[in-house]
Amino acid sequence: MRPKTQSPFNLKLLLILVILSFFLLFILRSSLTSSNQTTSSPTPQSNFFPRKSSTTNPPSDAKTTRCTPSCTKIPPSLSQALIHYSTSTITPQQTLKEISVTSRILEQKSPCNFLVFGLGHDSLMWHSLNHGGRTVFLEEDAAWIEQIRRRFPMLESHHVTYDSRVNQANDLLQVGKGTECVAISDPRYSICQLALKGLPSEVYDVQWDLIMVDAPTGYYEEAPGRMTAIYTAGMMARNRRDAAGETHVFVHDVNREVEDKFSMEFLCEGYMKKQEGRLRHFVIPSHRDDLNKPFCP
Repeated sequence: MRPKTQSPFNLKLLLILVILSFFLLFILRSSLTSSNQTTSSPTPQSNFFPRKSSTTNPPSDAKTTRCTPSCTKIPPSLSQALIHYSTSTITPQQTLKEISVTSRILEQKSPCNFLVFGLGHDSLMWHSLNHGGRTVFLEEDAAWIEQIRRRFPMLESHHVTYDSRVNQANDLLQVGKGTECVAISDPRYSICQLALKGLPSEVYDVQWDLIMVDAPTGYYEEAPGRMTAIYTAGMMARNRRDAAGETHVFVHDVNREVEDKFSMEFLCEGYMKKQEGRLRHFVIPSHRDDLNKPFCP
């Protein structure tokens, strides 16, 4: 979704700090892995500085110093994100507190599978915070996708179309209460009018650990609205093949009527873990092991 631009410089600085914290976590994990793989020696040595020999002078040229196995370079995706957010005057539409809700889950889950409805100024950030995982963006604006791909070709995005309109929301809310919409099934084969059936097949096949609904456009009557995206996210979570698994679903802009009503109806207040500002966080378990489980707890 082509977002409205904002330029709060304090948010930009804090976003850089969030990405840096993930980089430090990445280094810590790498260092711990390296230290666990190092065999014990009678004479302790530093992981970062080789022990000096009494018969060998240190190299005179610093360029000849080699990195030990425990040295870790910053991943290209993180370095590009740092450069982008430190030089851009455009920042994501979510606030730092809202972003932090999702980033804390990514700290626990990454590398993981992360599906995002929407492609915007925060996409490079989400891709970087899920370093080593798979982050996929679903976008309604084909021209916007091409523009972002030219700048950030590493982002995986797909063009999707929506048949719904915001002015149909009340009717769709009633449709979603029908038996065909509360039955657990693969959304692509569902007969529920709210299920998105035209997404790329791989979107249905992957078990998503996190799903963010921050698109499509929903702030005017003829816009597609997020009714079908919210419903489909909830159905993907319930239809998760890992019966013991759960999916973290985030919905942004819940200050608006559609996002408020549809998230509570189809993601369920009983599954909601937190609301921060305009962002709601739900944790939805798989229903595959018990098809008689209530749609909402």
